[in-house]
Amino acid sequence: MMTWLSLHALQYKALKQINGTSERIGNMNLEEYVKVKYKNDAHWFTKEVGTVANDVRIQKVVESKAYLSGEHDILKRPNFKYNGETIEPRRIVLNLAKQILNFQNAYLLKNGITITGVEKVASKFNEVSKTGKYFLHNQKTFSNMLKYGQSAEYVYMDNGRIKSKILDPSEFTPVFNRHNQLLSIIEHYVFDGIQYYTVYEEEKVQEWSNENGRMRLIGQFASLTGLPVLYVLDGEYGNTDAKSDLDNWRTILDQMEDVISKYTDTFYKFMNPIPIVVGQELKGSLNKEVVGQGINLEDGDFKMVSPKLDSETFKVLFNTLQESLYNVSSTPSVSMGKSDISNLSEVSIKILFSLADVAAGINETYLKRGLFDRYEKVRTLLEYQGFTMSDDEFNSVDFVFEYNLPANQKEIIDNLAVLKAIGGYSTQSIVEKNPYVKDTKQEMDRLATEVVTTMPSEDVNPLVG
Repeated sequence: MMTWLSLHALQYKALKQINGTSERIGNMNLEEYVKVKYKNDAHWFTKEVGTVANDVRIQKVVESKAYLSGEHDILKRPNFKYNGETIEPRRIVLNLAKQILNFQNAYLLKNGITITGVEKVASKFNEVSKTGKYFLHNQKTFSNMLKYGQSAEYVYMDNGRIKSKILDPSEFTPVFNRHNQLLSIIEHYVFDGIQYYTVYEEEKVQEWSNENGRMRLIGQFASLTGLPVLYVLDGEYGNTDAKSDLDNWRTILDQMEDVISKYTDTFYKFMNPIPIVVGQELKGSLNKEVVGQGINLEDGDFKMVSPKLDSETFKVLFNTLQESLYNVSSTPSVSMGKSDISNLSEVSIKILFSLADVAAGINETYLKRGLFDRYEKVRTLLEYQGFTMSDDEFNSVDFVFEYNLPANQKEIIDNLAVLKAIGGYSTQSIVEKNPYVKDTKQEMDRLATEVVTTMPSEDVNPLVG
């Protein structure tokens, strides 16, 4: 018979084994992770993708995509009975979500990202960004973060040119250990009825497919840049719990659609008044020979009666919801055409956009975290091309965001002129801040050409007439 002591010993042993397994998962690399969790199953990635937690995460992304495509809850509003007839209610969709997300994206990234640091490093990184069309990648990455809470980017080299591939948030699964360290990213999708998996590891990339009914390896490549870069808008449970900005205010927009749809239905219902006759009850019948005559009854009346619409209550409710939507999403109402402004000073404009500045500053932090990882990988690829930099040179790199805040361009130019006059700004810095200049390098080259062509000849004394 098993004694209490022996049972306690077995429980302690089992608990120790569980804790040991958990500790190994917490500190292990991908190989050990697969060994402990999936018993070295060669197709472990299919099980990882199929976990309940991952299914829930992907379903949220798919639902957000459907919502932005116009599939709103108001469209599921059922029909109802009125006066014995089946009525199809109004289902009004307000596509404000896209406008708000587009505003947030443009406010942070419309003016681009300037890479600063040691001249040779910043210049090289800016060159890579331009040739690799990274301004488009930045827009797509940040758009995914706002809509779905996360995005992923794989940096690689193609025919000597550094490029990036942006992964669809509904088609990739990040793999973490207990310490929230990224071990792998699995890209998965279905094409023409065939499942495809791309497993990104630290040193290699594998491609798998179940074509012909069984899972098989169809490609394997060395990964020069390691794992993809993961961009995440942190939720309340850490950097592995992605929280999209859309989720914060989507329910408010749903309520606005519900209110305006039901109010419109009420308006049409009230266009069906009830006839009311007031007065003495007539006995007998009227003379049929009478034509074009009327009967005047004492205290008589005839009217069409209908309930009164409470439009003021609707206005207050709808405007309150709309104001809450703009506040929660940090969107200035003036940018959505809700306020009439004229002759405002720059300080007043900054106050109006203060919430947008706060939100952009937070999003900038999350985006920067991924950008530093991206250019760490770009640095690795540049070393393969023979361009090297020290750690101090790389650590000097920073990313400067210029928010798309409405500004008086004349006032900006006047301030730049004053700074130049007192020696507080270099010519290149002035060109970079000039609102009329779009290509700083091209403008600096033109200025250098003008200086050369306007310099006097060495044989001529410019002071002698």
